[in-house]
Amino acid sequence: MKCPSKQILSLGILLLGSFFIFGTAHAQQLVPEQITTMKAEVIKVVSQKRDDVAGTGVPETVQMLDLKILDGAEQGKVVTVENDYTIFNAGDTLYLTHDVDTLEGMDMYSVADAYRLPWLYGLVGLFIICVLIFGGKQGFRGLIALTLSFVAIAYLLFPGILRGFSPILMSIGVASLMIILGSYITHGFNKVTSSAVIGMVVTIIFTGLLAYISIHGAKLTGFASEESIYLNMHTNGSINFAGLLLGGIIIGLLGVLYDAAIGQAVAVDELHQVGPHLPRSIIFKRALRIGREHIGALVNILAIAYVGASLPLLLLFYQSGADFSLTINREIFATEIIRTMVGSVGLILAVPITTLIAVFLLMKKRVHTRADPTIVAGELKKVEELEHHH
Repeated sequence: MKCPSKQILSLGILLLGSFFIFGTAHAQQLVPEQITTMKAEVIKVVSQKRDDVAGTGVPETVQMLDLKILDGAEQGKVVTVENDYTIFNAGDTLYLTHDVDTLEGMDMYSVADAYRLPWLYGLVGLFIICVLIFGGKQGFRGLIALTLSFVAIAYLLFPGILRGFSPILMSIGVASLMIILGSYITHGFNKVTSSAVIGMVVTIIFTGLLAYISIHGAKLTGFASEESIYLNMHTNGSINFAGLLLGGIIIGLLGVLYDAAIGQAVAVDELHQVGPHLPRSIIFKRALRIGREHIGALVNILAIAYVGASLPLLLLFYQSGADFSLTINREIFATEIIRTMVGSVGLILAVPITTLIAVFLLMKKRVHTRADPTIVAGELKKVEELEHHH
């Protein structure tokens, strides 16, 4: 039995249509949007003008640039690109993005970012040179400790958090490891360093507990920044961001905490070397006074550093004229306030904790000999006078 010609024609049209439909769908899967980034050099500034951002009235500079691509598959190609990112001059190097979407018919070049690596490498090199020249052997050890700290953060802290481990425990653990490695590498294996290390670890534990209570008491979510929201989306909500916030507080405290603890341990050791006849109580009070002077400077540095990092945001809210109590109650400000206060409390605690540990660890308990009562009384009087003056 033969099929009618109309049925054959219909069947052919159906098969041909199916081929195009499935072929197009297959093409959509095989040819997604392609974005490549490459370096380019500004050959010529074709034009430059000032214009307003549409709908805002905010002025901006718009350039038309002739760019020569310096690497990748398109190396040597010259393209003309509109730029409203920042002002470039002939000879400048930048990163260029090539966006190709065959389905939408888009083939576009755009400025991605300025090329800053030479400046970054130069400043890092200047930093290393200064440390080695003026820091000597101690500076070199400090650089090794700094490198190991970054290694611990990159290969222990980050992977651990992304794999689902508690950000709180990971931060405390990595912070303690950084303290131990950094201190012993920089200052050597001795009782002074051990005093500072024990003081810092104990302080970190107390600070972590205070941060945990404060974060949960203030009901901070950890989503005060856009970065947290993007990270939450990329990790499918698997990270505890309140814990991540706590970890950030602890890691951010390490630098100034290290300075305070080492300073107190050295102060106790030096006072003991100068006055080996003095009892622990006198050394403790003298070292504590040194620490109090140190606290004022460190807390001031910590608070101003946080203000400096948030300066654009602070100016934005200051200019808006919003209610002060409502403004500081926002999570983005409450987070920084709690971060500053918890960090400052941690610094304050580090001074008496480290001093007490250093006094008992560095000074031997006197059993058979007693200090001259006249000298002890004189030292106590000096401490009281200093306290009263302070």
